[in-house]
Amino acid sequence: MDLLKLKSGSDIRGNAVETPGQPVELTDEIVGRIAGAFAGWLKRRGGGAKIAVGHDSRISADRIGGEVKRALIYAGCTVCDCGLCSTPSMFMMTQYPETQCGGSIMITASHHPFNKNGLKFFTRAGGLESADISELLSLAAVYAPQEKPGGKIVSDNYMRLYSERISDMVRAAAGSDMPLKGFKIAVDAGNGAGGFYSDILMSLGADTSCSQFLQPDGRFPNHVPNPEDAAAMRSISRRVLETGADLGVIFDTDVDRAAIVDASGEEINRNRLIALISAILLAEQPGAAIVTDSVTSDGLRDFIMAKGGKHIRFKRGYKNVINEAVRLNALGVNTPLAIETSGHAAMKENFFLDDGAYLVTRIIIKMALLKKEGRDISDLLYGLKMPQEAAEARIKFTSENWQGLGKQIIGDLTGYSAAHYRTAPDNAEGIRANIDTYDGWFLVRMSVHDPVMPVNIESNVSGGAKAIAKELVNFLSSYSGLDISGLEKLCK
Repeated sequence: MDLLKLKSGSDIRGNAVETPGQPVELTDEIVGRIAGAFAGWLKRRGGGAKIAVGHDSRISADRIGGEVKRALIYAGCTVCDCGLCSTPSMFMMTQYPETQCGGSIMITASHHPFNKNGLKFFTRAGGLESADISELLSLAAVYAPQEKPGGKIVSDNYMRLYSERISDMVRAAAGSDMPLKGFKIAVDAGNGAGGFYSDILMSLGADTSCSQFLQPDGRFPNHVPNPEDAAAMRSISRRVLETGADLGVIFDTDVDRAAIVDASGEEINRNRLIALISAILLAEQPGAAIVTDSVTSDGLRDFIMAKGGKHIRFKRGYKNVINEAVRLNALGVNTPLAIETSGHAAMKENFFLDDGAYLVTRIIIKMALLKKEGRDISDLLYGLKMPQEAAEARIKFTSENWQGLGKQIIGDLTGYSAAHYRTAPDNAEGIRANIDTYDGWFLVRMSVHDPVMPVNIESNVSGGAKAIAKELVNFLSSYSGLDISGLEKLCK
């Protein structure tokens, strides 16, 4: 079996519902093999006797979850059945004194279409690495289950443990049992697993009656559950303005990513979200380092430096960013935050777990404290310079040798940029170059998973993004094996 095709970075993903032209890849047999292989993999490391299993709202969750639990029982494991839950809560199942699971499996495909699903894996040390997934899939290809079940299932309201931890954190920080009384907060779960967060806020005194799309629905009928999606952000922004809420909160399907909207309807995601949480943490830990992905803006870099922090750009991919922050801390560099523009945010104080609810909770705590001073969270963004223009495009490869072609193009563009532009000194991947003529920059890199080259452009000159796109089109037009139509659209 060629199971490696299901690998997606440090996760496993594939088609889980048959649709035209897309047969099911995560079949019962394959799911069972992967779950059983994980149990054996974990047992060899001393932690496979007790494994938690949970899922988001996808329509294939029950089928896949049932097969995962069946396989684990046949592998002799005690299974903690968590039902509908968030991805961060599944890691916490390995940390709670009440549960002490050796590992956990979360069934989710994040914000991907309804027919997709996948598996995320945790041990007590954190999420599995890319190399671990490769090993796991190789083991699954030859896995032979036991003939008789030797394990059992234990069910409970395990999300209660996660919710109580968040609630206790807010109460302790604010010094009050009902610290959010008087606040009106709109939660948008995107019909994913995040509806529980509205209940947390209500228990802390907030009015969450203005929330929307809390009901789990794996077909995601209202909008894509993705804080990076423009339509999703417009939806929560409208809701805040319509209801007069003090804050809007939006999660992705499995709640490991988030973004917010302030009382004026202003979207705080991507660079603005990074700036906000950085301002909060740098006020507490002066001089700390903040690790971000490679596509962050120069304005964010200047903002973090003005706050006394160090900004470190690193390779795109949430595990890459997290691992770099962990490495820096091991070297003695205080690095409390690893965060991607996608909304993945992991804090040192929280096991370096990318947790959208924890991120938002940290911001809400600050909001409650600022209110006592007659201020709001938007005040913390003062001094953040946003580019006049920003654009993104994806260049698709049509060549089978796309990896080799991509490497060649990046190398050629790097040489060209050194001669014609200013190569960015803190480039983390691909080629990032500053173009002074348009007071801007571009970044061309290889995708973490797919046969594409994402392009990011920013400029502080009217028409500058379009002009930079044209220069890139002129450079790339001589290469065969590329579809640059996405970039050409930026030139119009």
